[in-house]
Amino acid sequence: MTDTEVHRILEAALLCAHEPLTVPELRRLFDDAIEGDDIRRHLATLQMDWQERGLELIQLAGGWRFQSRPDMQRYLGRLNPEKPPRYSRAVLETLAIIAWRQPVTRGDIEDVRGVSVSAQIIRTLEERGWIEVLGHRDAPGRPALFGTTRRFLDDLGLRALDELPALDSAQAEEALSALNLEPETADPAGAPAEESAASPAG
Repeated sequence: MTDTEVHRILEAALLCAHEPLTVPELRRLFDDAIEGDDIRRHLATLQMDWQERGLELIQLAGGWRFQSRPDMQRYLGRLNPEKPPRYSRAVLETLAIIAWRQPVTRGDIEDVRGVSVSAQIIRTLEERGWIEVLGHRDAPGRPALFGTTRRFLDDLGLRALDELPALDSAQAEEALSALNLEPETADPAGAPAEESAASPAG
């Protein structure tokens, strides 16, 4: 099989996939006849081939995918003018604490925010696929320890947690804004936004 054929197959699979594809998954396209390092080499070539196009091939925590470039968003948004769901300040702060300080319990989050964390906030983040229970703390009641998921990293366009910007930086706020989080609106479930709390960085 020629390199051109391999590129066409990889390109077709990645463009048609609904989720990022890992190197082992891409190897299955070729009955594992192509080694992982060779798949990565072909992916790097594909990245170069798409440099001047409206889509880009990127590597995320969950694998590889094509996505539109940031400068295309204002045009693509005209095709779907419906506004995405917006989340409350309480949801934003809770997600930030979990992302930057994981693993944490609800009690840990409440200690940082200074107010209680409702079950609805945790449920909203779990249903969105951004957080999950990683285990339980060895303490009375064995409280759940929460952390972020690969979906959270994929939605931020990151490969690993160490790529998160510093919590007190403008980039952190921009990163969470990219998830369509808006501090001043109500929860999607209709729950009122909680009273303003201290910043997670505090």
